[in-house]
Amino acid sequence: MNWLHTAAIVVHVLIATGIVGLVLLQRGKGADAGAGFGAGASGTVFGARGSASFLSRTTATLAALFFATSLALAYMSGKQPDTATSVVDRAQSTEAAPALPDAPPSLEATQQPVETPATQEQNKQ
Repeated sequence: MNWLHTAAIVVHVLIATGIVGLVLLQRGKGADAGAGFGAGASGTVFGARGSASFLSRTTATLAALFFATSLALAYMSGKQPDTATSVVDRAQSTEAAPALPDAPPSLEATQQPVETPATQEQNKQ
């Protein structure tokens, strides 16, 4: 992986984190109901229109950048050399598959007959 690919991934993760943070900062549609009871005064930090305009535009900008970095990462991934193969192909080409161990003895061969009192008497005779 080259340095450009690594830088694109870092920028992509930072943009994603920024989008998550901005979405969590925005007020929902149900938040306007509290303004009638005196809670609306706290929304004047960003001006008369409130923070909705600023946060919405910033979120839209970050979403467009996220989309652009996604496309760039997909393009860079497609430009990998054709020598890269699957993990299974690489494992088969580097070393031969190990031989399978011998099969365990069958269950019948390992079992010994159970002697009951009746069979013990027959063996004594």
